[in-house]
Amino acid sequence: MNRKRYSGYLIGAFIVLIGLYIIVAYNSLVQKEERMEQMWSEVQSTYQRRLDLTPNLVNVVKGVSDFEQTTLTQVAQARANALKIKGGQMTGENYNRQSSAQDTLAAASNRLIVVIEKYPQLKGTSAYRGLQTQLEGNERRIKVARNDFNAAVADYNMTARGFPKNLVAKAFGFEVKEGFQADTGASKNVEIKF
Repeated sequence: MNRKRYSGYLIGAFIVLIGLYIIVAYNSLVQKEERMEQMWSEVQSTYQRRLDLTPNLVNVVKGVSDFEQTTLTQVAQARANALKIKGGQMTGENYNRQSSAQDTLAAASNRLIVVIEKYPQLKGTSAYRGLQTQLEGNERRIKVARNDFNAAVADYNMTARGFPKNLVAKAFGFEVKEGFQADTGASKNVEIKF
């Protein structure tokens, strides 16, 4: 009789321990997923800042009357395309589409900056210099935000794929996520450079 009771206590304790482990593992996965989503929001915020600064760059340049309009049009079109592809769910497809649109905007802005080199009177204005500083700082922010997001994705994926937490992850629908990746043959994404 005592042996049955002792066995019952052991089985009960084992079930309680498994239940506690599942709770801890679940909460850990939720915490890492929330961190990942927070980092995704940071990426979105830095992209939005780039989108907000681009019209200022175009407006400063418009002050030069003989400036090449095609370059300004390309920047405006790239910005419009990047605005269309904002946010969304954290999926590899969304990252790649948004990254591509942002890289196109950065490349168009770089072409604009190269053309600005021909206009020393524009380069010397305080509005352009201030904008240059803001854009350079934002490019660093984008790089840091992408790196932080990828680190959060890697941390989450290690937890979701590691045994035995992967059993809890599968049971509750936590799927492995994808972060930013460089295009094939590309070492990094396009940045606005002065």
